[in-house]
Parts: sequence; structure tokens; C-alpha cells
Amino acid sequence: MLPAILPLGFGMKLHHQIFLAMLLGGLAGAVTSEGSQLFGVPVLPGYDLIGTLFINALKMVVIPLITTAIMSGLMNVGEGRNLGRMGMKTVLFYMGTSLMAILIGLLVVNLIAPGIIDGQPARDLLGLSADTQDTLQSIEGRGAGDFTQILVQMLPPNLFQAAAQGQMLGLIVFSLMFGYFLRTLGGEPGAALRNTIEGIYQVTLSITMLIIRFAPLGVFGLIAATVSRTGLDALEPLALFFITVLLALGLHMFGTMMLLIRVLGRRSPLRHLQAMTPALLTAFSSSSSAATLPLTMECVQKRSGVSKRTSSFVLPLGATVNMDGTALYECVAALFIAQAYGLDLSLTTQFIIVLTALITSIGVAAIPAASLVAITVILGVIGLPAEAIGLILVTDRVLDMCRTAANVWGDSVCAVLLARSEGEEDVLRQPMRELDLEQG
Repeated sequence: MLPAILPLGFGMKLHHQIFLAMLLGGLAGAVTSEGSQLFGVPVLPGYDLIGTLFINALKMVVIPLITTAIMSGLMNVGEGRNLGRMGMKTVLFYMGTSLMAILIGLLVVNLIAPGIIDGQPARDLLGLSADTQDTLQSIEGRGAGDFTQILVQMLPPNLFQAAAQGQMLGLIVFSLMFGYFLRTLGGEPGAALRNTIEGIYQVTLSITMLIIRFAPLGVFGLIAATVSRTGLDALEPLALFFITVLLALGLHMFGTMMLLIRVLGRRSPLRHLQAMTPALLTAFSSSSSAATLPLTMECVQKRSGVSKRTSSFVLPLGATVNMDGTALYECVAALFIAQAYGLDLSLTTQFIIVLTALITSIGVAAIPAASLVAITVILGVIGLPAEAIGLILVTDRVLDMCRTAANVWGDSVCAVLLARSEGEEDVLRQPMRELDLEQG
């Protein structure tokens, strides 16, 4: 992991730096206005410059990160794995629960409408500067007939042109096909190409982490600029957005997933929640399902009683492709931004959001804040300006912790259900007093 490199960091953890940047940005914005100057230099353009550089850096890594992450994930799934009955059941479960999570997020964000304050779009409160009329024209008018256009975008005649125009669906579909067939390519050419793709992915991942290290500066600039323009009125819609995401995550984790354990697994969901507490707390604090994977496997095997055969297949695969919480968050964030712009999204456009969130959640690396890149993809697909992602950076760290816990919880539930479907009777049968991670 890269060391803290920001002047405001002084060895602090990244989330502490972001919290501090939020406070400093709010304070700086409160004591300055649109006309403020420092030593004769306008202050507001400086705030905008810092925020714009951070957003541009995120947009810069979108294409290489998403494409290589999808390819790498599919390659690794195929290495030495028997993608037979268990593999098909695992993939179908992960896709199904991710879809359920997205639909829950879609329902909750439409009911609460955090981007609408007192019957009016929160555009002015949030200081959205993009031309609303242009944005409206890019969204409105889309109807059921545009579904054919979605299919056309999925198979673009020119990938580079599609990338330049921000049409990510075609790149995602190509990456899925490329990764799948590269998995089956044998001999020296196959090995060399797989190593190349993996190398590009790892380098892009390092660049992304470097950009994320500068998130405190980006948050400072974005918050300071917003507060300078609007005052503290932006807090209300952001608080509603925060509550919306937490409520949707809670419904998915403690409603949908627990119901699956009870109905399909015929076991106690509370018993599994007790068993997984150490892993969930670690996922919450680290914001990384990949870093939590060893402890997740320990809890699933020793505390939930799932066999090593099942858990060693299901959990590493889940850490790569199963991102229930991330998919839900991407959907809610995109709808919140659309509401803030005053856009009435058609069912077709919302379907595009669901489809894109489902696909990009597979390609999102299991690292902190990588979903910011995926949200940039979704905004581009439906025609919203990527700069609006700056709005959600204020709450992203805490929500990142929550959605990572949801991702890990989903992985563990899949392991339990797959074990039960394979006839394992010891799952969630041990008394809690015997559950000790220190045992061999």
C-alpha cells in the first residue's frame, strides 16, 4: 500500500484524511464566497481546479481499469477451476443477489427521492454547474424504442470510437468475451497474453490507488467550492442520500439475504450472522473484501461449518465478481444525481442503469473506493456529467465501509447455501461456544 503522501495526512489513515478534508473544505467554503480573493487571486477557481483534477484523474483510469479487471477476473476464474455444476450455481446465485440488491436500491431511491428537496430538484443546493438543459436533452425522449439502441451499443463497430464517446457498454461486453475466450487459450501465446493483461491490470490498479490517495485533496476542493457557492444548504440532500443507501443496504443484508438462509438453506440466519461477525467487522473497517478474504474463509469454515471444498471455491470467486453492496450503491448514486438535476428517468433509462450496475459491479476491483470509477461509467452511459460524482465523495468513505460489509456478507451467504445444496449437514449446526477461530 502506498504511504500517506498528502501534506494534510502526516501518517493518518486515508479515511481520517478524508474526514479532515471534509471539515476543512466546509470551513474554507463557509469563510469564502464566489468573489473572495487571496493575495489578489480568486479563491473559487482554485477550489474548482483541485476538484476538477481529481475527477479527471478518475475518468482517466475508467477504461483500462474496468476492461482489464473484467478480463482478469474471468481469467482467474478459469484457472484450475472446474466450472461445472457448483460453478454454475455460484455464478447464478451471485448474479441473482446482485440483481436483487440493485432493484432494492432502485425502489428505495425512488421512494425517498433524496435528490428532491421541498418538491424541487436539489441542483442549486448542491451547486451543480453543468448546463441542465443539455443534460435534459441527453436523457429525455428516451423510451422503449431506445432498447434497440442499447443492443447496438453493446456491439460497437469501432471500440476506440466507442471509448472516446463514453459508450462503455460495448467495451464491457467485449471485455467479457475477451476474458472468457482468453481463459481457454492454451500454449505459450495464451500464457503470454494472460500475463500481459494481468500486468496491465495490476499497474492500472496501482495508478487507481495513487489517485485514491489524493481523494482528501479532491474532497477538500469539491466541498469548498460547493459551500462557497451554496452555503451549508447542500447538507440536507447529502444526508438524505446517506440514509437512502444505508436503508437499502440494510434491507438487502438483513431482509433478502437472511430470508434466503431461512428458506433455501433451512438454517438460522442469526446464527450465521453471529458466526460471521469478525469478518464483517474487518470488512467494515478495511473497506476491502479482498483483504478480508482470509478471515472470511476462516469464519465460514470454522464458525459456520462449511467445508473447505465449497468455501475455497465460492469465496475467492465472490471476492472477485460478487459485489452486491457496490452494485446497489452505484444504482442509488446514479438515480440521486439524476434526481438532483431534475430528470424524470424513463423505465428504459432505469433499465440501462440496472444493467450497467450489474455488469460493472463484476468488474470493480475489490479495493476501497474503486466503485467511484464504476459510477463514472454509469453516468457516462446514461448521459449524465461525470463531474457530478463529486457530490457523493462527501459520504463515500462511510458508505464504502458499509457496502464492503454487504459484499462479504453476500459471499458468505452464498457459501452456506451452496454447501446446503451440496448436501452438507454440518452447516450452522455447531453450538456457538465451540466456535473459536484459534482452533485448528
